[in-house]
Amino acid sequence: MTFCVGLTGSIGMGKSTTAAMFADEGIPVWDADRAVHELYAVNGAAVEIIRAQFPSVIEGNAVSRSRLRDMIATDLTVLDQLQTLVHPLVAQNRQGFLDANAGSIVLLDIPMLFETGTDALCDVIVVVSAPADVQHARVMARGEMSEADFDMIVARQMPDAEKRKRADYIVETLTLDTARAAVRDIVQQLRDTHAPDRS
Repeated sequence: MTFCVGLTGSIGMGKSTTAAMFADEGIPVWDADRAVHELYAVNGAAVEIIRAQFPSVIEGNAVSRSRLRDMIATDLTVLDQLQTLVHPLVAQNRQGFLDANAGSIVLLDIPMLFETGTDALCDVIVVVSAPADVQHARVMARGEMSEADFDMIVARQMPDAEKRKRADYIVETLTLDTARAAVRDIVQQLRDTHAPDRS
């Protein structure tokens, strides 16, 4: 039976880096953001569905994430409508991953794990966390969004303190070495208690 580990954490907490550490330990990883990128890419499965509702965000047969971000900034209901359109395609992509890795310990890397209720699919939850000032500095250092963009995203995400309360494991990401040690410990515990079914 497949054993699902849910990985989540607010923006700037180091979730993608932590997911890569799980992959380095041999755990198959499904990345929700990557799935969405594929759906939004040129001729991706979501392009025509989104074009029908929001034609102005389509550019070169792909969904323009910058246009989409601008639209969401002026009308927050757009994000809810978008999630309704795209969620079934994301769920289909995720199920394909689970089917391909049946009987294994797998990791689902999902930024909005709790907010979308997808934590119900997971056997254990790992939350990636860092202090708020570190989170803010990391996001701003990317140079990809304004303070307003950052505030909007944080406002839509469950507070870090609440995520930590719901976690089975917490990975602190102040340093790479600390995070890597925590990941290795988690993977060892999971393998000790949930060895893959090879029957």
